[in-house]
Amino acid sequence: MLSNFDMVGRLLVAALLGSIIGFERERLVWAAGMRTHMLVCVGSCLLMIVSAFGFADILGRPNVTLDPSRVAAQVVSGIGFLGAGTILLRGEVVKGLTTAASLWAVAAIGLASGGGLYVPAIAATAIVLGILAGMKPIEERYRERRQKHDLRIVAQHGVLTIETLRDLAGPCASKLRQIVIRQRAGEAADEIALCLVHVDRTAVDALTGRLRRHEAVESVETVHRETVGRASET
Repeated sequence: MLSNFDMVGRLLVAALLGSIIGFERERLVWAAGMRTHMLVCVGSCLLMIVSAFGFADILGRPNVTLDPSRVAAQVVSGIGFLGAGTILLRGEVVKGLTTAASLWAVAAIGLASGGGLYVPAIAATAIVLGILAGMKPIEERYRERRQKHDLRIVAQHGVLTIETLRDLAGPCASKLRQIVIRQRAGEAADEIALCLVHVDRTAVDALTGRLRRHEAVESVETVHRETVGRASET
């Protein structure tokens, strides 16, 4: 049986580890921030302590059989309702999946802390923090390159041909998937739609700059949208 000091120590360790991960979510202003992660971690730790040591006074009695892991096992499935509360559907984009996953991971860290597995708990905290903070720039860079970019151009009629547009595109010419040129009704102007895929925003901005500097171009508008995947976090 643990002493009261050891139990309080495990709860404090869980609170500290939960706050580290919660702070990363807090700085991004997500619904589940520092306090939520701390509460989940401490609650999971307490349930683990109760599961492992809360029934010690009746163990060994005749006709009494207990499985100390059953209380802790319910945390894994029970934490799902909190995770579901952080997932939002905005239009066609799902938000909050990463925060839901971080809550689930924090619950596991709390269980490890409650079981006295400090090294795995601290290691898991460092790994989860590295995934949340360190992988985000890489993920955003990869996602940016998978975007589809639509350009809407208004130019003088007949000046910008398909060949001219490919020349202006330069390095992005091979990424052009669609070129549509329509003359405006009753006007000496063309409406041109360009579609580029698998290019980053820097290249698209450079192309937009070249188009705007062309003497025949009246206006250029850019629309960015993802080509695959509707789940997002950030």
